[in-house]
Amino acid sequence: MNYKSHNFFKKIALLSTASLLFINCRNANTDTAKAEGTAVNQPNIVLIMADDLGFSDLGCYGGEVDTPNLNSLAAGGLRFNSFYNTSRCCPSRAALLTGQYPHQAGIGQMTMDRNLPGYRGRLDDETVTLAEVLKTAGYKTGMVGKWHVSPTEDLGGNEQLEWLNHQTEKETFSDLDTYPTARGFDKYYGNIWGVVDYFDPFALVNGTEPVKEVPDDFYYTDAIGDSAVAYVDHFVKEEKPFFLYVAHCAPHWPLMAPEEEIKKYEQVYDAGWQKIREERYKKLIEKGIFKGDTTKLSEFMFPDLDWAKNKDEKWDSRAMAVHAAMIDRMDQNIGKLIDKLEATGQLDNTVILFMSDNGASSERPSQYGIGFDRPSETREGEEIHYPVKKSEEHLPGPETVMSGIGPVWANVANTPFRYWKARVYEGGITSPFIVHWPNGIKERGGVKSSAAHIIDIMPTVLELSGAEYPEEFNGKQIDPYMGNSMVSAIKNAEETTINETLFWEHFGAAALRKGDWKLVKLDANAPWELYNLKEDRTEMHNLATQFPDRVSAMQEEWNTMAQETDVFPN
Repeated sequence: MNYKSHNFFKKIALLSTASLLFINCRNANTDTAKAEGTAVNQPNIVLIMADDLGFSDLGCYGGEVDTPNLNSLAAGGLRFNSFYNTSRCCPSRAALLTGQYPHQAGIGQMTMDRNLPGYRGRLDDETVTLAEVLKTAGYKTGMVGKWHVSPTEDLGGNEQLEWLNHQTEKETFSDLDTYPTARGFDKYYGNIWGVVDYFDPFALVNGTEPVKEVPDDFYYTDAIGDSAVAYVDHFVKEEKPFFLYVAHCAPHWPLMAPEEEIKKYEQVYDAGWQKIREERYKKLIEKGIFKGDTTKLSEFMFPDLDWAKNKDEKWDSRAMAVHAAMIDRMDQNIGKLIDKLEATGQLDNTVILFMSDNGASSERPSQYGIGFDRPSETREGEEIHYPVKKSEEHLPGPETVMSGIGPVWANVANTPFRYWKARVYEGGITSPFIVHWPNGIKERGGVKSSAAHIIDIMPTVLELSGAEYPEEFNGKQIDPYMGNSMVSAIKNAEETTINETLFWEHFGAAALRKGDWKLVKLDANAPWELYNLKEDRTEMHNLATQFPDRVSAMQEEWNTMAQETDVFPN
């Protein structure tokens, strides 16, 4: 019988001992939050998510991108080196909002409805969001940016293209009962679908009303930043704590940025893939993100490529320059938000959490072409190019070119790891994670190695706010959350175990982390691999043949958790 049948607790006796411990730990955390009750001085909570950001893109994580505002948050707070996402945009957002693994929350793959448990393409009715829970504790709630947990439909042909190209307008982009304003957010400005044209976004709404026109000088990252600032201005007048979810689209493809921002990075990436990767790794060690004896730089995944012989050097250098420019502009807008929190006297009592939804992406939109969420021309009728060949005639950056950084630069962006978005090796699932909380963090500027996961945000927020997680909400039975609170790890200087066991599945890519050991496979048809992350964080030495019993035991546990969390369609 499926997990969503509400007979979950009848099945407890059949679960393995490891699974029982997993559930007990989760429920104990709920009891702790309830026992503490509502905090006397509830902090504001600001959750900032980047999209397709590489692990080492930020300056405070070893990158060459100019990110002074995020660097400042890191210096005054904490960085984690083992914070995990689900490896893909919409599943990570579903897990973030609900505290459940993505299949449990209804979005095991993407936002198309397969009419199967775990694959409904929307947040399940038996979930409750962070915003819904926090409202019960007296919080005002707002969101700006990328939603991407409402069902989406490919209309096909000209009808879809006319919609994407702003030649026709629709009043709704999905079911209104799946919009943020129907899931606990008092205020919302952002995109309901995933991919956007940064100069003229598709699926943009204010509340539930479609935004049909934007100014000539519009750039979406700025609009997200300005809206976040405006929301803070509004919330502080209410004299109540507030929760603000800022979901940036940057630096997800298409590579689009204002030209003046791109110019800052014009020659930075002329050094090439390997050189940038080596420099990032060196800085990661210097900044104490990792120790060089246990975290070696993984092998470059494209050993046959030589930058000195790269005939597409200009295109490739420009692509990464635009990627950097998009991150830079995002950081500037995060700076505006920090300034507003400080100017309104809210910064010290605000918990700021920053993360990415997955690792850098290997995708190039040219491999998909026109359709679904990819327009054929601009609002004014200019052709949009999807360069299969890296022609200097169609360099990345403007609205008329749909491009991405591709797998080679993604390998660099995710230094020191292998792989990228949609894979569950460390490069696809490890996110930079910054916590800033002046009133709560004593040891500032440090690096935490505790394994944490995006499902841990829900119980962390519960403990911070004093909110209670409901068994029923709006007349529906609510499934338990799956994470554990990070508050102790955030407030205390010593390392604290947050999760003993973590689990992944996405389009057949699968993994289980248990303590320092990780079982992982590339896809459904690949063999299981085994790594000791304590000694080999970059997954360079597969130990599966040396420890077959461990592989078997972990595989059995993975199968149990897959059954529990609706991975297998029933």
